[in-house]
Amino acid sequence: MLKEKIEIGQISKPRFEFRSFGQNFDNAHFRMARLSLPVPEKVWERHSEEIYIMSRTNDLNNTKIRDGKMDIKTYVQTIDGLEQWNPLMKGEFPIQASVLQNEVFPAFNVNMPDINKEVYTYEEFIDMVNGHPGLQAVRVHKQRFGYMINNTICEYGVVLINGARVVTINSESTEVEDIKKTIKDLRLEGVENINYLQAIKRVIGMINKPLANE
Repeated sequence: MLKEKIEIGQISKPRFEFRSFGQNFDNAHFRMARLSLPVPEKVWERHSEEIYIMSRTNDLNNTKIRDGKMDIKTYVQTIDGLEQWNPLMKGEFPIQASVLQNEVFPAFNVNMPDINKEVYTYEEFIDMVNGHPGLQAVRVHKQRFGYMINNTICEYGVVLINGARVVTINSESTEVEDIKKTIKDLRLEGVENINYLQAIKRVIGMINKPLANE
């Protein structure tokens, strides 16, 4: 069977991912930059401001807001330590109350707040989150550098989580074996696979556990 050739910035079938967070991945980043094929200029360096919605009772649905749009991905499975996530919902503000009731708040696995309007602005939604005892809105700034190794999309990033600086490194693909080869080539074997949900929860204290190399 022919493997799917993936391209940075293009939609493919659901990918598997290795990602880790810590304070220093300089050696792996050095190797990543030198092993990489040429990539489009638009992914050489990217910056974004995002809001992640953290729920104490949910580790299966990853919710973030960027440029006024909400994106929820849901965990599917783990194969050989690599996680696969699928899109669950995409929404845009202002957002319908029915979407909040039927899709958004159920994804957080928390009690439903009072919803008494037909449409909610971004500011009104964030106020609902901040007023909920089981939820927390977290500011995340990303500076990402894109690469391509072994037909996997790779990234090194500097991430500010409510102002706390960490670094992240990842490899993702539709093919598990390609990611495993990339992990070996980057000398990251044995490094803990930590997704964004877990990393943010560790930084803000929802989970009492360190990051990969702290």
